[in-house]
Amino acid sequence: MNTNIENTEVLFDYLVVVNPDVLVTKDILRIRQFIGREIGEEGMVNAAVQIPLFRSVFPERFQDAFMGVLEDVARQQAGFAVYTSRIDSLVHEDGRSSIFINVANPKPMMDLQRQLLKGFEMAPQDYRPHILVAGRVQHPALAGFLPQISQQMFVRSFNCHCFSLLKRPAAGGKYERVRDFVFGDIEHMVGSLFNYAA
Repeated sequence: MNTNIENTEVLFDYLVVVNPDVLVTKDILRIRQFIGREIGEEGMVNAAVQIPLFRSVFPERFQDAFMGVLEDVARQQAGFAVYTSRIDSLVHEDGRSSIFINVANPKPMMDLQRQLLKGFEMAPQDYRPHILVAGRVQHPALAGFLPQISQQMFVRSFNCHCFSLLKRPAAGGKYERVRDFVFGDIEHMVGSLFNYAA
């Protein structure tokens, strides 16, 4: 893919994510509501519940070629189950905190991310799959209840059978869904209804 970018072109921020199912999403939104009430920022509930896989910024004219690579990766991918484990937190260098949910079986997600990087001819990167609950929050009340929420178990599971491409202007704004890419080997997904004979 030729990536020569003209200075006048508008850049877009593309994000590839896995979306948990509705039940897991609802449970995570409840945790966000609790945190939002505690720190007085209830708007944080509106952020998407997802596991980020890959992000890139480029002009829209490369979008079709980008989606072609995503199609190839999805076509060769088998479905898998995702299990969550516990709520964790990280204090950044600037003093802000992020709260996230760990993936208990990270290998399938790490393999998928590695295939995406390979498709774009990029070197493997350090990757830790997670679901962000609250990102880079700085609030005095956070220190008080962070120890009680951190390390709490959040045991859930969902079947991953696709990933989604999201897009927004690089200057900022809300991500919008471009397309879902369904895996080519969905019938062999662990826990799939297709595994059972009638």
